[in-house]
Parts: sequence; structure tokens; C-alpha cells
Amino acid sequence: MRIDEARDRARELDGADPLADRRGLFDIPEGTLYFDGNSLGPLTHRSRETLTRALEHEWRVRLIRSWNEDWLAMPARIGDAIAPLIGAAPGTVIVCDNTSINLQKALSAAVTLRPGRRTIVVDVDNFPTDIYIAASVAERHGLELVAVPADEMVSRIGPDTAVVTATHVDYRSARILDAATITAAAHAAGALMVWDLAHTAGAVPIDLAGLDADFAVGCGYKYLNGGPGAPAFIYAAPRHLDVASHPLQGWWGHAEPFAFEVDYRPAPGIARFLTGTANVLSMKALEGALEAFAGLSMDAVRAKSTALTGLFVDLAEEHLVPRGFRLASPREAALRGSHVALGHPGGRALVDTLATRDVIADFRPPDLLRFGFSALYNRFSDVVALVDLLAESP
Repeated sequence: MRIDEARDRARELDGADPLADRRGLFDIPEGTLYFDGNSLGPLTHRSRETLTRALEHEWRVRLIRSWNEDWLAMPARIGDAIAPLIGAAPGTVIVCDNTSINLQKALSAAVTLRPGRRTIVVDVDNFPTDIYIAASVAERHGLELVAVPADEMVSRIGPDTAVVTATHVDYRSARILDAATITAAAHAAGALMVWDLAHTAGAVPIDLAGLDADFAVGCGYKYLNGGPGAPAFIYAAPRHLDVASHPLQGWWGHAEPFAFEVDYRPAPGIARFLTGTANVLSMKALEGALEAFAGLSMDAVRAKSTALTGLFVDLAEEHLVPRGFRLASPREAALRGSHVALGHPGGRALVDTLATRDVIADFRPPDLLRFGFSALYNRFSDVVALVDLLAESP
């Protein structure tokens, strides 16, 4: 398809897009083409409003009274807003801390629930922090870390495996792992399963309850658009809620935090995964951003996401591969998340050059340009404009 034909087709798709009105919820600078929502989602107008109210009314006027009036309930309330986006039941997700800390909690809880087992199986291509955390948990509990490629994980799960952990959507290639097969293999061996949903939540459907996953974690600043440093979330299956424990026993996870007891008693349910005082302003921004998903099914989000990435892949293969690019993401839509990676020897320089033209993407070593496509604000015409610019690159 010629670029001019692609522009016409993109205009048709944008005109028929049932999610087109969602873009107006975002404050994207005029003239900017933003393809880095897989690293940091853009600001929503609603986040600005909730932050302004938190500053001007809740903090300035209501002062400490706002804790009882609103702030104490935020972690659970926002967790319940995220739950339907990841196929979780109400009361099984809570917002707190960051992804690394929550992964520490989830893995520690999992290995404690499987005493006597000797290994943790991890995807060696996980985001580095996942491997660092898994290694630290293994060391602390005297376990062996078995780090293997995702395709080998099932074969390495055995009777000595305490927990298996992987990232559902690969942060480099956007490959979607077979969550059902890996989770079933873990359970068949008597192990527990911990999923990292950093590149899943808000972009790719997952049914944690249907999978019978044990624990999951994810961040709030990528496709959930919660802002830089937005708090993360942690999920625990209902069967674990009243028996799981973790080493970060802070006062917010206490059954009665304001009793100020010397001895620790874990709170009932998902609240036991809290640790310290909530980051109120960051949570407010995330809560506002989540309103952009109101009334949407994840199937509708996924349908547009695959259409956006599919158009980009088709055009890239026709116009960019002959110019020295290579497709580094799965060709098949069902195996591809909501970003597309292209390999190019001059990838870092190309990303920097695009930025000078207000086209924002990112780079990952050794040679990958990553382009994130969010169903809530990216347009089909944006995709064509991006390919046209890349085709002009030296």
C-alpha cells in the first residue's frame, strides 16, 4: 500500500473508530506524535483536576481530616478500579508502593506458602528488576534461581519448584506469553504462579481469576496513564488472602493501624499487602487517569490496539524493512502486545532524531526502537505519519 493510500485508509479508520472520543480525555501537546505510552502514559485532564482538588481542597482546606474523609480508602478503592482491567474480583487488588516492592511481597508470600521446595523458576528475559528481586528472594530463603527462556519454563518446572514468575508481555519484543499453559504447569507441579502485568494492564486482556493465578503485580504509569512514579498494584487470589504473609510488615498492613500495637497482626484480605503510608498525590493522579477506561471493555481496547499495531507492522514490512529495519515483534497479532519493536543499527540515533520532530518513542539495547500504541489516544493517521517519517530516515 502506498503511503498516500495508507493515509486515506487511516482517515477512514479514524472516522469509524468507536474509541475516537477517548483521545480528548488526554492533554497531548499539539503537534506531538506520542508512541511511548508503554513507558509513560500522557497526562489526562481528569488527573489534573483530581490533583488540583487534592491540593486546593483536600490538603489546603480539609487538612488532616482528608485522611478519614477520603485518603485512607484510596488504595482499596483504586485497586477495585483496576481489577476489571485484569480479570480480577473486587477486593483482590490493592494499590501501593512500586512494582519492584510489590514483586518482592508476592514472591516472598508465594515461597512461604510452599515450604520445603528449593527453586524459583523465572523467565530470563524478564525486565531486569524482576530477576534482581527473584534472586534476592531466592537468596534470602536459601533457594536456587532457575532463569531460563520463556519457551523452556514449563520443562523446568518440577516437584522442587516453589514459585514460577514471568512477565505476561515481553518488554522488548511485545511477545505475549502463554499464561494459561505456564500457570497450569506451575499448578500441576504444586507450585504457585506470579505474573508481572506491567505491559498488560490497560492494553492486553488477561483473566487472572479464570487463569487461577496466585499473585500478580503491575505498574500504574504505562498504559494506565497514572503519571511518573505512579503507584503500582498487587493482586492475590482469594484463597491466599487470609494466609499469605510477606516480610514488609508496615503499619498500614496491620489489622488496626491506629491502635498502634507493638505486635504485628496482618489486616484481613488484600489490605495485608500494604506497608507504609499511601502516596496521596500520586494515587490521585492514577485514580483520575483510570476514568478514561470508564464504560470500556478490555476486548474493545484490544481490538483497536491490534488494529493499530497491525497497520504499523504491515506498513513497516512494506516500507521500512527494505530500508534496513527488521521486525522484532511477533507478526501474529494474537502473540503481540500493544507495542512494536523494530531493529535498526542506528536505532538510538533514530529515536533521538524523531524526538527533535516531536515524535516520541524509545530505544532498548542492543538496537530496538519501541513504538507503543495506546487504543485510548493513538490514531491510525498517527501510524501512517510515523512510517512516513521513518521511511525518510537515512
